[in-house]
Amino acid sequence: MAEAVFFDLDGTLADTAPDLIGTLHRLQVENGLPETPFGKLRPMVSNGVRGLLGLGFGLTPDMPEYPQMAKRFLDLYADALCIETRLFAGMAELLDALDAHGLSWGVVTNKAERFARPIVDTLGLTARCSCVVGGDTAARAKPHPDPLLHACQVSGTNPLNCLYVGDDIRDITAGRAAGMKTIAAAYGYLGNGVEISAWNADVIIQHPLEILELLGSS
Repeated sequence: MAEAVFFDLDGTLADTAPDLIGTLHRLQVENGLPETPFGKLRPMVSNGVRGLLGLGFGLTPDMPEYPQMAKRFLDLYADALCIETRLFAGMAELLDALDAHGLSWGVVTNKAERFARPIVDTLGLTARCSCVVGGDTAARAKPHPDPLLHACQVSGTNPLNCLYVGDDIRDITAGRAAGMKTIAAAYGYLGNGVEISAWNADVIIQHPLEILELLGSS
């Protein structure tokens, strides 16, 4: 039986795309550009500022304009973290079931803690989750295992008895490196350009509640 289930945030636990894309659209309007269609941007949400600025402005982190544009994006986003962000369908029921079974669960994301924690709090989950680990919490972010190992330390769990759920190949890479059973969320953003079947996850799910079926065999 699993000791804990850890979730990526963007595209796994919660649908944060509306607020992140809304931020990009505001930035585009500020700069006199047309808004990139939502459907084109959604797959890039798990890649954060880098992915969104890449599609919306054609910028990459090595360009001189990138740092200032990224800072402006984050300043705008800080004021709109959880306006339209919602848990994915079935996730609230899954978390209720984990609580009912006495299983620990937490959030491990590459989003900075200063953004991740307010979102988790606004969603009403802070008092219930064992940890919120951001991309700047541990020495290295995912795909390194450091954030997941830190989550286990905080929650008092053994990585070998934990599950990690994510919608990006770096989530699966990090989970495997930490010794966890890995679950690929096919309902998420999947914007890394690698087919989900090639991520080497232990399981691929189409809906959060499928995790309940895995707990007894993990």
